[in-house]
Amino acid sequence: MTNVPYIHPDRKRINIRPLKTLHHFRKLIADKEDTEQVFHISNNLRDGRYIAKALKFLKTPMGEELFAREEFLPDILDDHDTLLAMPVGSLGRTYAEFMEREKISAHGLVEENEKFSSKIPSYDDRVEWFYNRMRDTHDMAHILTGYGRDPLGEQCVLAFTYSQNLSLAFLFIAYAGGIEVKRRAPSKTPVFKAIREAQRHGKIAGNIGYQDITALLPMQLEEVRAMLNIAQPSHYNLAHEIYKSEGIDPHEILAIA
Repeated sequence: MTNVPYIHPDRKRINIRPLKTLHHFRKLIADKEDTEQVFHISNNLRDGRYIAKALKFLKTPMGEELFAREEFLPDILDDHDTLLAMPVGSLGRTYAEFMEREKISAHGLVEENEKFSSKIPSYDDRVEWFYNRMRDTHDMAHILTGYGRDPLGEQCVLAFTYSQNLSLAFLFIAYAGGIEVKRRAPSKTPVFKAIREAQRHGKIAGNIGYQDITALLPMQLEEVRAMLNIAQPSHYNLAHEIYKSEGIDPHEILAIA
């Protein structure tokens, strides 16, 4: 593993493509479960800051250690029998319960990524490993931040993650998606306050993607949140109270004409 380069010499910087980005965003809005579109958007909005941040982490002792020894994270995260045997309130057990309740899996996100990856070059370098690790910890971010998988929750997680990793794609989807949510939600719903709050929280929190995930899984969820300085959302929770008072299912907000 030590002979794998940090960045492959054939890897080229991709220029930002706004029109292609908008095309794939419209497809994502039409079907929020079509997560392949997120990878297309990411590819069309990937700039040098994200790669620079990846390289900075990869060259730290933790980055070197995790790259050298870590098992494939989706295998660990989809072993629900092991995770559900962990103590009540632990990160691992809470994560497994969440994934089973939502009927999703870590490998499912990998499969969506592979549909996209078949259409573009991939590189055997550590930056690719970093990209994959950020992908594999996406649903872990939902658990740690307290944002659900409803449309507003997804925008908030992306805003949080943007502050951690500086991917323009996450920032674009967070606010462009926020416009769609705001357009269909009750007028007093604090959609953009929730997204901005998530962005602030991501900036002050420890980076989720940089952690030794296997070491965190047996720990109590609240202990991990405190260790990473992850604040609980207020505007997002208020938005859900408004949805409830209006008889709106937060997961169906984008279906409201």
